Amino acid sequence: MKWVTDLAPEPNDVYWSNIWLPYKQLWIRRIAMLLGSLVFMFLFLLPVTFIQGLSQLDQLHQKLPFLNGMLKNPYMIQIVTGYLPSVILQIFLYTVPPIMMLFSTLEGPTSHSEKKKSACHKVLYFLIWNVFFVSLASGTVINQLNSSSSTKDIAVRLASVIPGQTTFFITYVLTSGWASLSSELMQLFGLIWNFIRKYVLRMKEDTTFVPTFPYHTEIPKVMLFILLGFSCSVLAPLILPFLLVYFFLGYVVYRNQLINVYRMRYDTGGLYWPIAHNTVIFSLVLTQIICLGVFGLKKSPVAAGFTIPLIFFILVFNQYCRTQFLPQFKTFPAQELIDMDREDERSGRMEHIHHGLRSAYRQFPDTEDIKLEKTLTVRNDEDQDEGHSSGEPNGEETCEEQEPGKICLTQR
Repeated sequence: MKWVTDLAPEPNDVYWSNIWLPYKQLWIRRIAMLLGSLVFMFLFLLPVTFIQGLSQLDQLHQKLPFLNGMLKNPYMIQIVTGYLPSVILQIFLYTVPPIMMLFSTLEGPTSHSEKKKSACHKVLYFLIWNVFFVSLASGTVINQLNSSSSTKDIAVRLASVIPGQTTFFITYVLTSGWASLSSELMQLFGLIWNFIRKYVLRMKEDTTFVPTFPYHTEIPKVMLFILLGFSCSVLAPLILPFLLVYFFLGYVVYRNQLINVYRMRYDTGGLYWPIAHNTVIFSLVLTQIICLGVFGLKKSPVAAGFTIPLIFFILVFNQYCRTQFLPQFKTFPAQELIDMDREDERSGRMEHIHHGLRSAYRQFPDTEDIKLEKTLTVRNDEDQDEGHSSGEPNGEETCEEQEPGKICLTQR
């Protein structure tokens, strides 16, 4: 089998637990984890469908008759049908990032950044599918369609899906967006874990531990809100002020967290920017498709005709960005590496860098080097005949006479 090479990650980015995995297992692991992610994604349809049923009062009376007395109060109706579904959904969604991170770890990545990037993709696809599309379908479409619905009726009702789910999405922004920013600022989970670790488990507090930024949980959340903002901007613009407040507060909170709270163990090289770019392009195309359907249903061919070129221009721009900029996220330009080396030479850091190379890629940095006193060479069969004629020792004598502290090498 030929050698399969890849760019080495940074020393602090190496995930040593997967270094030993054979290359033949990687594809099997990736396919298995992809199937596992799909199964988990579709199993999550059950709680999402149940949660969306809570937002409709008539279904609550049918499925949960013991709540009839409680639901006579108008304030309780607003809480149960408006705020409660998004809170329950958010509680279920807290289990998604750890499971996706487990799937990404079992895929066999050799670096922490690659593992988090894979988990970020999985969580993003999960949120877009279950929170956006499944919430729309289970909340409105399924309940409105019947066996006698024609194709035109289905299209008309699909056009009214987003305005009908505006209340749910606004409360989701409040619970998952505003509340999560306050939790992020307080580091609520870290405080609870430290309390349990110190007072319940009686473990010594680790004062040197500093967490890293959870890209796989925060980036998918922000990208989902961008999708909600674009798709709801035309039919349900009431959600935009809530998103605007979220992005303003998010800029302040995340900037503070990245500067003062989290540490950067390694440089990801901008691996998450293509994810953000692709999500924005998808959101724009989906928004134009929604506008195209609305204009078509309103029998406005002129407006629909002007929408089609917008979709084409967005796709052309996306292809231009992929051709022009995407290769820079996969490989480092040689000119930039040369400039970095020259800068290190001018600043006098080359000696320090060369000294650190010997211990950079060690799993255990305190391990001492094995001192090589002498290196002996073993030749193949063809060279052994020449060795006998010239009086040199053959390979068997060399290996048998090997002493401690010597390395036996074979020429092939």
